[in-house]
Amino acid sequence: MSYAISLKCTNNTALPVLDLWRQASAFETVPSMQELSYPPHLTFAIYEDISPERLCEAAAKAFQDIPAISVEFSGIRHFRNDVLVLWARPVDDSALRHAHDAIHQEIDPTLCDEHYRPSQWQPHCTIAMKIPMASAETALTWAAETPARFTVTFDAADCVRFPPVEILSEVKLAPRYSANHR
Repeated sequence: MSYAISLKCTNNTALPVLDLWRQASAFETVPSMQELSYPPHLTFAIYEDISPERLCEAAAKAFQDIPAISVEFSGIRHFRNDVLVLWARPVDDSALRHAHDAIHQEIDPTLCDEHYRPSQWQPHCTIAMKIPMASAETALTWAAETPARFTVTFDAADCVRFPPVEILSEVKLAPRYSANHR
């Protein structure tokens, strides 16, 4: 089993991501993101060997008093492994990097999967994670032609065990208020 800390969206701002999931699933054998039964999210850290209590304690501390994080996305990027992964790219990832740093101040980064360590992590919201290489060029053409400009408000942080995704703890983030709110 693996463990992760992620930021998720449990409100209607997730709709553009859900629409991209639906569209991108056409390139997969099985719709990977819908199969998770987990909302649109950003993964901050993945661990193979950590106690769930330690993980949850670190997330609670890192996200204590943090307001919901609105992230503007612009464009679709990809990772190539044995399969193609498509993801939405944040325009400004400074708030995400701040939260990421807070997690790694609580848990030694060397315990984390190398791709999620501070020097390696690329903030991203996955759109499809199991596109066979036979469909890669068609998927990349679709990604290049899809504007993917939207803003998502991430309103909760989770500690999860996977697969399948099991929420171990959740930290609700404080609501954000506009400058006009009184």
